[in-house]
Amino acid sequence: MLKHLLIVGLGGFAGSAGRYLISRLTSQFEFFSIPLGTLIVNVTGSLLIGFLIGISEKSPILTVELRMFLMVGLCGGFTTFSTFAGENLILMRNGQLPLLLAYTFLSVLLGFTAVYIGYLSTKPF
Repeated sequence: MLKHLLIVGLGGFAGSAGRYLISRLTSQFEFFSIPLGTLIVNVTGSLLIGFLIGISEKSPILTVELRMFLMVGLCGGFTTFSTFAGENLILMRNGQLPLLLAYTFLSVLLGFTAVYIGYLSTKPF
């Protein structure tokens, strides 16, 4: 149990640090006032987790520990939707309903599409 907790924690640290770096690097760019960093992180993380799920289903290459590190830790720390929900709350409180709807729609649509593409990319395995 402690071993798995440490594995997930290390992955979560790496994912959270990556999310922070991407958000900082994209903070100077605007896309219709939509929080671009979180959108990029959610779509990228969704693509990665879809790929990892596909690999896990088709090959024993990912051990339990590696899946825990990558999927639970890294992806979980990287794509936390609490940031997404908080930003939507701010958009709502600022009366920016069209931006809130656009941001939510793009996140869900592109995230699901990325998961599906990631999953499909594992077909050769």
